[in-house]
Amino acid sequence: MRAIVYDAVGATPHVADVPEPDCPPDGAVVDVRATGICRSDWHAWRGHDPVPLPHTPGHEFAGVVSAVGPHVKGFAVGDRVTAPFVNGCGWCPFCLAGRAQICPNQTQPGFTHPGSYAEKVQVRAADTNLVRLPDAVDFVPAAALGCRFATAFRALTGHGPVADDAVVAVYGCGGVGLSAVMIAAALKLRVLALDPSPAATAMAASLGAVVVPSVVGEADIAIDAYGSAETAEASVRSLRRGGRHVQVGLMLGVAARAPLPWDLVVSQELEIVGSHGMAAVDYPPMLDLVARGRLDPGRLVSSVVDLSEAGAALTAMDSPIPDHAGITVAVPS
Repeated sequence: MRAIVYDAVGATPHVADVPEPDCPPDGAVVDVRATGICRSDWHAWRGHDPVPLPHTPGHEFAGVVSAVGPHVKGFAVGDRVTAPFVNGCGWCPFCLAGRAQICPNQTQPGFTHPGSYAEKVQVRAADTNLVRLPDAVDFVPAAALGCRFATAFRALTGHGPVADDAVVAVYGCGGVGLSAVMIAAALKLRVLALDPSPAATAMAASLGAVVVPSVVGEADIAIDAYGSAETAEASVRSLRRGGRHVQVGLMLGVAARAPLPWDLVVSQELEIVGSHGMAAVDYPPMLDLVARGRLDPGRLVSSVVDLSEAGAALTAMDSPIPDHAGITVAVPS
């Protein structure tokens, strides 16, 4: 099959003929109909998040099941599906409790094994990780769900109650940040957006955010959707007393040990929460809102390219302030 492959850290990704993935006894193979180009893929390509080489990236996808293993009970060939970027093992205490996103035995297409910048992708522990798509949800917008949109949904709704009059500050208006803006606006919350890119803030404003240069002591919930020492600290400082900081953007390299203003955390009883995707078991409420038109991840898709162009879209993320906003999705031709 065709796939995008890079042979070394930072090497130019190229189209290659590679073997089709095997179908595990408890897993499935999905014919990829659309795959998102995500900044997490860029981190791996740049060596910030080590992966086996040579490597095929891609962890956001939607498609049709083409094979299932003999132990799979809930899915069949022909099912329209997506999956979270974290694939839980299905049998550990965390998976059994519905918390596959923190499974200690997790696998991730595009990181632990070949991903979805390809015509087919393997999904392990299919009954735990596959998500059936409603007929009303097309493949291209569904390709934005597995990482960025689902992560933003849980970051807002999965870590405790959200007051009806809450103020949400979103730091970074890439795919995760724009998803958070859309979801918060759909929940009728006041959304403040911060990003150095005019294109990103323009899209955030079109989705219902108020673009501001800074926020201090005003937000009930602040989301660092970018992932840096600067944005994490700014997010914490934006909170009012008793507020919640949600770290969504990956903190890699030196940022993994970035300091925070712990004096404020203690004296103002702030909450610091990490958020790592969303388990498949938690997808139905989000998909119901998408199917009913309350949420439209398709609005976040700014570009659809052929699979052969996925490598170029990935390397373009080297630009610290891109001249475009939204999500790029690649489609095998």
